[in-house]
Amino acid sequence: MNVSVTCTSFSHILRKMEDTIRNCVSGGYISITNTESIYHTIRIPSHFNYINNADFSCCDGVGVIIAGRMMGHKIPRLHGPDLMLRCNEYGVDKKWRHFFYGGRDGIPEFLSEKLSEKFPGLITAGTYSPPFRLLTQEEDEAIIKRINDANPDILWVGLGLLKQERWIAEHMGKIKVPWMIGVGAAFDFNAGTIKRAPKVFRHIGLEWLYRLTFEPRMLIRNFYSFSLFFAVIRDALRQIHMKNHRHPRV
Repeated sequence: MNVSVTCTSFSHILRKMEDTIRNCVSGGYISITNTESIYHTIRIPSHFNYINNADFSCCDGVGVIIAGRMMGHKIPRLHGPDLMLRCNEYGVDKKWRHFFYGGRDGIPEFLSEKLSEKFPGLITAGTYSPPFRLLTQEEDEAIIKRINDANPDILWVGLGLLKQERWIAEHMGKIKVPWMIGVGAAFDFNAGTIKRAPKVFRHIGLEWLYRLTFEPRMLIRNFYSFSLFFAVIRDALRQIHMKNHRHPRV
């Protein structure tokens, strides 16, 4: 499907982020790319371009990992909430400044408090919970100025899949920040307002099943993921069959 997925490590991403922040270069962004996100690239060209133009496209779905293995690729899982925690920890002694944009009213502030407790010395440059509607031009210009005046190194955007990616793309070049990262549910997970799946569920790739138990609305999102997953597996098996057919064993 020609969707880019970066095979790298958290350590490499953090070093790249550090170089960019140190050199005061703006315009970088990271895509958190799960199976559902890849599903939407089929019907939304702008979302396809968003993922493929990202500095890093972090695999955040076990379906992508399994499909990759079927096609001979070892893809590491780089979970969005974990990336946030790693960035927070790594950037404390480097005085990285974080701005949290998104979540329900009060969530970004609560998230900042929780992260500051976990990582003493964490610098929060600002927080903002936007209304659940389109901002007016005046409101949008005001938040752009507010973020730029805060001078953050990382802008965390938690608006949910598609909305946060569209927001980042629309504000590229307007917001002067080294890194923008859309992390969706990471706001609630790391604030503790939504309970994350136990580590054993995460380790075996069944976090989606745990969330489905408490969030039935996830059913339609998992339908998107599974419909893509099985299509990719089918194509991988077809390629394997064609390869073996062209080169029969002697």
